[in-house]
Amino acid sequence: MKDNIIQATVSVAIGALAAYFNILLIPVLVLFAVMVIDYCTGMASAYKNKEIKSKTGLIGILKKLSYLVLVCVGGVVDYLICAGLASVGIDYSSYCFGLIVAVWLIINELISILENLSELGTPIPPFLVKIVHRLKDSVDSKTDYDTDKKE
Repeated sequence: MKDNIIQATVSVAIGALAAYFNILLIPVLVLFAVMVIDYCTGMASAYKNKEIKSKTGLIGILKKLSYLVLVCVGGVVDYLICAGLASVGIDYSSYCFGLIVAVWLIINELISILENLSELGTPIPPFLVKIVHRLKDSVDSKTDYDTDKKE
């Protein structure tokens, strides 16, 4: 009986989060996956270079957790904007700030993964590095342009 209540509670919580984050669910899952891959490749690189330290690993984990908090901050900003617009009668439901933050963090994690793989001696195709850096530049320039346009 107790197990069923716990399972039902977890299912409801996950369902509520999926409904709340709606469009952010997939980017957050991708972000989580690339964070795990980045952490693993970073630890492998540190092990290869004999630089592995528990304090550095803990700082890495805390940094990854702060990424998730940052996406939540973007989601809260989106919620506040939607609530503010709803109070004046404008129907607007979008999670663009949370989505932009998630995509930006995913691209940063991809760059870090490529750097870690390079340190491990993995041959990286130059076009892949260029594409990832171009994506980062595109996201940076698009958000800078939108910010400048609103000010």
